Amino acid sequence: MRALVVEELAPDYAGCRVKEIPAPEPAEGEVRVKVRAAAVNFPDLMQTRGEHQHKPPLPFTPGMEMAGEVDAVGPGVTTLKLGDAVAGGGRGGFAEYVVLPAAGLRKKPERLSFAQAAAYPVAYLTAYVGLVRCGRVEPGEWVLVHGAAGGVGLAAVDLAKVLGAKVIAGSASDEKLAVIEREYAPDAVVNVTGGFREKVKVITGGRGADVIYDPVGGDVFDESIRCIAFGGRILSIGFTSGRLPVLPVNIALIKGFSVIGVRAGEFGRQFPEKGRENHDAIWKLAEEGKVHPRVDREFALDDWRAAFDTLADRKVVGKTIIRPDL
Repeated sequence: MRALVVEELAPDYAGCRVKEIPAPEPAEGEVRVKVRAAAVNFPDLMQTRGEHQHKPPLPFTPGMEMAGEVDAVGPGVTTLKLGDAVAGGGRGGFAEYVVLPAAGLRKKPERLSFAQAAAYPVAYLTAYVGLVRCGRVEPGEWVLVHGAAGGVGLAAVDLAKVLGAKVIAGSASDEKLAVIEREYAPDAVVNVTGGFREKVKVITGGRGADVIYDPVGGDVFDESIRCIAFGGRILSIGFTSGRLPVLPVNIALIKGFSVIGVRAGEFGRQFPEKGRENHDAIWKLAEEGKVHPRVDREFALDDWRAAFDTLADRKVVGKTIIRPDL
């Protein structure tokens, strides 16, 4: 089979190439999936350079989430059968075939295409753990979502609306904000270029945002603490800006807000029962058609570099997909 293989950790994806490797065989409790779509995430890019906290042994195939059809079933698997359309992830999605534990896969909701299903789990699980488990968002609260055009940010905009919150979508691009307004109808949008604290205060009637969902960090975090409501919650999702911010605790003391780190996968590992509930909840939302994962672009496996660049250059609204079947 053909797969994108990381043979060396190096800048500018210099250690990556598409090559022929043996197709994997499923072991006990595993299935082999013919990959129809795999989503590109920032950790995939970081892993090619060895900059992510999870460092797979070399060589490896990246691709955290995928969707496809069960092609082979290992011993002991009773929940899935040949031909089942499934979605899930782990590692290895940027390949024509991948072997994964059957327990970690879900049957693909009929409402979702393969591309949408591949784009779904990581972003929406992160949004759910952030907004529901950590942020405890209540109907009517103001939720400011930074990086709203990215996969994780757009999922938070979508889910916050379902939760009944009043949503402010933040981005540095008017063009991207126009897409979000048209397709997701947030209560307000804010171009964060040149500052946003006063804009947020005006939108919220002077109160500030009750919850701020921040996958950006850096200057965005610095200004967020200036427009958080008293008793509010800042959800730290990541640092796509490249700078780790530092919290002046005197401001937290004066305004009584909390900063909560959100790691959806680790939350499930620490609290397995709640982790299962989280997965059940997001897939139920997808099956009911209450959420709408957005696929911005699709690329063939040979065009993986162009696919990676759409994230690195902040070109997408939603998720980028690699299609090994193209």
